[in-house]
Amino acid sequence: MDIWAWLWIGWLALFALVEGVALARKAPGDTLSEHVWRWFAIGEPGKRPRVTGWVRLRRFALLAGLAWLVLHFLTGGLF
Repeated sequence: MDIWAWLWIGWLALFALVEGVALARKAPGDTLSEHVWRWFAIGEPGKRPRVTGWVRLRRFALLAGLAWLVLHFLTGGLF
């Protein structure tokens, strides 16, 4: 394995460690999901933050990025 494979494995291991600690603590606002929900103004029904143009732009960027990533993986890098 080359250095890049080890770096990606390390990055994934670090993510698993951070998320694992956050899940074990059970404190509000420390998991990746909770941060994503806050960053993109997604909340519980009745408690949702105000949706502004800036929030719509961030949501679009997230959707476009995830759509590209799925296409990129499924097409072998054609996109």
